[in-house]
Amino acid sequence: MPTSSGHTKAIRASRVIGTNVYNSSGDKIGEIEDVMLDKTTDGIMFAVVGFGGFLGIGEKYHAVPWKLLDFDEATGGYVVPFTKEQLEQAPAHGITELTENDGLKVRDRSFSYYNDVAA
Repeated sequence: MPTSSGHTKAIRASRVIGTNVYNSSGDKIGEIEDVMLDKTTDGIMFAVVGFGGFLGIGEKYHAVPWKLLDFDEATGGYVVPFTKEQLEQAPAHGITELTENDGLKVRDRSFSYYNDVAA
């Protein structure tokens, strides 16, 4: 069954990982590095989006709420409703921090920021 934007509800993680992410101005800002799953609820905790860095050096990882990524067929990537400046100010984490305390601290801090900015 499609979502309100016409996309399917089910998508394979292998199809998502490596997909480019663009800001609301159409600038490529990074790519989806991983998807964090919540085993106890069978849900997606967040998309791990890598911004910046080169070949993994200096890369910042952002826990972006899955619902804020909208697939754009024209670019073949996901678009987030944020400016470059908003993304630069967003909470960033090292790859190991994403799973500490079951990822809850990262998720809560990131969701609070992104939901406030998107409002």
